[in-house]
Formats: sequence, C-alpha cells, structure tokens
Amino acid sequence: MQKTILFNQRLSLLRKQKGISQKQLGEVIGLSNKAICTLENGTRETTFENLVLLAEFFHVSTDYLLGVTDDPAWRGS
Repeated sequence: MQKTILFNQRLSLLRKQKGISQKQLGEVIGLSNKAICTLENGTRETTFENLVLLAEFFHVSTDYLLGVTDDPAWRGS
C-alpha cells in the first residue's frame, strides 16, 4: 500500500536528518533497533501509541508520517 511506503520512507528520512541511529531512536520511544529497522523496511507496522511518540519526537504531524499530507507542520503543544 502506498501509505505504508510513505511511512517507511519518511521515518527513515526523518531519523537520518536528525543524525541518529536506529538504536538511538528505539531507545527514545521504547523499541529495539531491530523494531525500528523493521518499521523502516516495511515488514512491521506501528501502533497508534508509537506513531504519536514518533510524531512528537520529530515534531511532525501524524498525517505527514502516514502520507495523508505532504505538510510536516507540527501542531502539537
């Protein structure tokens, strides 16, 4: 599904732009580096809870991560 591909690509891109490893990202949101790897390569889907944690960490909208919009603007507090 196209949305899954966007999520994987956007997660990987955001992590690399921040200059952190999969292990470092996993430590921040409570997942293993293997779990982050499987999210990035599309063999695993995320939970709502982890989606929100990722959006908060990268300060992007969940809609952006999911591919609903191309506007990454963070609207949280």
